[in-house]
Amino acid sequence: MGDEPQSAGDDELFVLTAAMLTPGRYPGVLGDDYPAACAFLGLEPLETGYGLVFGQDGKGARWTVATTDSAMVACALAAWDCGLEYDLSPDESTMIASLPGWPLPVAVAVPGLPDPYDPGEELGAGPALTPPDVSVWGPPQRRLGADEIAMRWREWRDGFEAAASGDEPGQEPDASGTAEVAQAEKGAPGSAEAPAAQEGTAGSPSGEAGVAPISHQGVRKALAGAEEYVRTPPPPGRVRAAYGAVRADGPGWSLVGRADDMAFVLLDDAPGEVLPVGRGPSLPPLLEALERIAADAVVSVP
Repeated sequence: MGDEPQSAGDDELFVLTAAMLTPGRYPGVLGDDYPAACAFLGLEPLETGYGLVFGQDGKGARWTVATTDSAMVACALAAWDCGLEYDLSPDESTMIASLPGWPLPVAVAVPGLPDPYDPGEELGAGPALTPPDVSVWGPPQRRLGADEIAMRWREWRDGFEAAASGDEPGQEPDASGTAEVAQAEKGAPGSAEAPAAQEGTAGSPSGEAGVAPISHQGVRKALAGAEEYVRTPPPPGRVRAAYGAVRADGPGWSLVGRADDMAFVLLDDAPGEVLPVGRGPSLPPLLEALERIAADAVVSVP
C-alpha cells in the first residue's frame, strides 16, 4: 500500500489497508463461502462483490467500511502489491456499511493518532469486529491457515519435503520449524505438524478413494466433499483460486492444492495440523476440475 495513511481530514477515515469481498476472493476468516462471508458482515451477496477498507477515524477508532466500488479496491491492492501509491478514496455513495472494528489484524499504524481502539456500542454501530482468537482452533483459524498455505505455497512445499527427507523411516516429519501458519497476521496457530505424505489418497471422479492409507479419516471426508463440488456446483466462493493454488472449503475442512503438485488439508478435528495428500493418479484430475470451477466467470449468487 502507499507509504502514508490517507485521509481528507481528522474527522475522516484514515485508510490503512483493504481487502476484496467477491465470490472469487475474500478473507477466509469470514466464512466457508461468499454468501456466508457477506452474511457475517450483514451484507447482501452482490454478484459484483465489495471492497473492504480498514482504517481509523481521527480519534483512533477502528472501522471497516464496505464499498460497492470493488474495482477501485482491486486497483489499490494491485498498486500496493507493486510498491506503488494509490489514493483509495471510494465515493461516499458507494459506501454502504461502516462496521466498528477489524475482522483481521492490521499491522499498519497511523502516526499522530491515538492507539487503535474499538468504538463502543453506545455509538449505535453494534458489536465490534475482532480478529479470531489465536489461542484456540476452529473454522476461522482453519480457513486462515489454508489462506496462509496458499499464499506461501513454495515455503510450505519446501518445508514439507525437507521434513519428510530428514526424518527417520516411520517417523512423522515435523513442519513446525519451516512452515508456520503466521500467528500474528493470519490468526492460525503458530505451528503445525505434517504427517507422513501419502500417495494415491485423493478420491477418483467416481468417488472411490485411492488404495493407499490416509493420514487422518477427515482427509477422506474432505476429498469426498471436494469431489461432490465437481458433480454439484457449490455456493459461490466455496471453491476459488488463490495465489496460483486452488482453495476448497467445506463443513469442518479446507483443502489447498496445485494440479501439478500435491495438496494439503486442514480440519477442525485436527487442531493445528496440516495433512498432506500425495500426488496419486486421482488427485490431479480432482484439482483440475476444482480449478475449472474457480475459473468459471459466471457466478450465480442466490
